[in-house]
Amino acid sequence: MKVLVVKVSALGDIVHALPVIAHLHAVQPDISVDWLVESSFASLLQNQPLLRKVILLDTRGWRRQGAMAAVRGAWMVGRQLREEEYDVVLDLQGNSKTGLFTWLSGAPKRFGFDLHHAREWLNTLTTNYKVSIPPECHHISSRYLQIARDAFPGQTEIPLCGPLYVEAGAAQAVAAMLDEYGLTHGEFLVAHYGTTWETKLWPLDHWIELTRALVLEQGHQLVLTWGNDTERLAAERIADRCQGRAVIWPRGTLQELVALLAAARLVVGADTGPVHIAAAVGTSTVSIFRVTDSQRNGPPGDGHIRLQASMDCSPCLRKSCDQDRECGQSVTVASVNDAVEKLIGLK
Repeated sequence: MKVLVVKVSALGDIVHALPVIAHLHAVQPDISVDWLVESSFASLLQNQPLLRKVILLDTRGWRRQGAMAAVRGAWMVGRQLREEEYDVVLDLQGNSKTGLFTWLSGAPKRFGFDLHHAREWLNTLTTNYKVSIPPECHHISSRYLQIARDAFPGQTEIPLCGPLYVEAGAAQAVAAMLDEYGLTHGEFLVAHYGTTWETKLWPLDHWIELTRALVLEQGHQLVLTWGNDTERLAAERIADRCQGRAVIWPRGTLQELVALLAAARLVVGADTGPVHIAAAVGTSTVSIFRVTDSQRNGPPGDGHIRLQASMDCSPCLRKSCDQDRECGQSVTVASVNDAVEKLIGLK
C-alpha cells in the first residue's frame, strides 16, 4: 500500500501533521508513506524513518521565474506523483494548490476535508472522499488524524505531538557547540522571540524582563534562537540586558534546530514553529498565544503550558489591531515565569 501525505506548509502545520504517519504505521505496519512538501521545509522530514520519500515543491521559485515556469514545475511534479502510482492520497491542507497536486497524482482514493472544513472550496473538487470533522476534534492534529482514520480505520492511541526524530549528524554538531558555549545538555532553556505575524509576538520588553529573571535571578542557562534579521536584533537586545549571560545561537540548518530543541530542558515561545518542534521531540514548552487559539494549536499534554491572552476578543486571527499592545501585555511576565518554574519543578 503506497500513500502520499500532502501537507506542504507551513513549518508548525507540518509538525502538527506528524501524528498522521504514526497512525498509518500503527494500523498497517507494512505501509509505504511519502510526503509532498515545499522545499524550504523538506529537511525537517528527510531521513525520518516513518517516511519512504519526501517529494519537493518549489512554488516560490516557480513564481519568481514567471507563469510558464510555474506551469512546467507543477506539471513535472504531477508527472512524478503519477509515476509513483499511489493507492491513497491524504490532502491535509485543503486549499486549491494542494488540491491540484492531489488531483494530478491520479490516485484512485483521494481523501480531504469536506466543504465545511476545507480552506478553499475548490479543493473539494479534487478529492473523492470528503471527511467531516466532528466538534470534538478541535486540536489541529486531531483534525488531520480524522482524515487519516477515515482512510485507514483502526483503534490507535496516537499522541498529538510528533513523532520527530533527531538526525544523528545534527545531534553531534549541536553537542559539540553546546560544549563550546559551556552549556549542559538537558539543562539549558531556549527562548524564541519571533513568529510569523506581528500580532502573535509577545512584547520585547516582556521578553527582556522574563529572561533577566530566568538568568540573573534564577541562574538558568539560556539560549536565544532566531530565524531572520529582525529576530536576531531582538535576541541581541535580550542578551545585552542579560549582561551577556545568554547565548545567541547561530542560525544553522533546520535539522540542527531540531537537535538543539531536543537537547533543551524547556522551550518558551509564541505560536511558532520552534515551539511545535520542541513538543514533537519531547521537550517541555511554555507557549504564549494571542490572536491564535491555544486549545487548537498549542502543544497538548502534561509537559506543556499554554497561555492565552486575556482579551475578550482573543483569539481573533487578526494580523493587525489597534489594541495590539494591550493584547500583548495581557499575558504577564509573572504568568510565563510561573509556568516555566512549574514545568521545571516537574522534571
